[in-house]
Amino acid sequence: MTGYGKSVTLFQDRKICVEIRSLNGKAMDLSTRIAPQFKCREMEIRTLLSTQLERGKVDFSIWVEQGEKADTPSINQAVMQGYLEQMTEVSRTTGIPMPENLFEVLLRLPESVARKEVYDVTDDEWSVVLESVKAAVADLLAFRKQEGEALEAKLRGNISAITSLLASVEPYEKERVEKIRARITESLEKMVGVEYDKNRLEQELIFYIEKLDVNEEKQRLTNHLKYFIETIEGPIGQGKKLGFIAQEMGREINTLGSKSNHAEMQNIVVKMKDELEQIKEQVLNIM
Repeated sequence: MTGYGKSVTLFQDRKICVEIRSLNGKAMDLSTRIAPQFKCREMEIRTLLSTQLERGKVDFSIWVEQGEKADTPSINQAVMQGYLEQMTEVSRTTGIPMPENLFEVLLRLPESVARKEVYDVTDDEWSVVLESVKAAVADLLAFRKQEGEALEAKLRGNISAITSLLASVEPYEKERVEKIRARITESLEKMVGVEYDKNRLEQELIFYIEKLDVNEEKQRLTNHLKYFIETIEGPIGQGKKLGFIAQEMGREINTLGSKSNHAEMQNIVVKMKDELEQIKEQVLNIM
């Protein structure tokens, strides 16, 4: 959901600038800085942004740059005339001479010079402003799409890595069973003078090994991996769903690790967890 969009539009002697920045977020968190003349349209702007962008921490700014003529300060003649009359009266009654740089003094007095910052927005201008906002949103969405394509490639790589790691578990499963059987048998043989029922031992070994069987976990994890890819290829707005699938994948990987009872299998599980953590981090960027 990271993105950036900007639009600059000319209207008469004014330049209307719109800028939008978006960061990752689970919900819509919109912050706006709107020029005073457009404040009355803030709700319309917010509705547009919330509808188009849906999620993320969004910073929106719109400001107006006046042309040189429009930006020229205006002299308030009435105010200056009032100051001049008062100064003349004070000079007459007190005997204090009028300053030589009288005009410069008058210009420095409060409200002698005014800059018109807020003006009434016409329907024509608002139509131009709205199109500028839409253009900035489109620019940001195009940025998001580019980021999304790169993110999809990254997630597919993580899923492919977990799939390969899962396949590499199989050779160690048979080896693990034989090692467990040999270790228990060897321990019993070391117990001098102790007799045991070999048939009963075989039954207990089968029961014990069945408890360590990971075929169900492997199958469920395989299904979750396929479902994750299917969801990526589906309609947009599946970020939360992908997060839930990643959680289920984590459960199966954790169970696989707890049942492994084999050093190499546990190393593989650690690598799978590393890939899964990358997936969980990146899923937060998906709408």
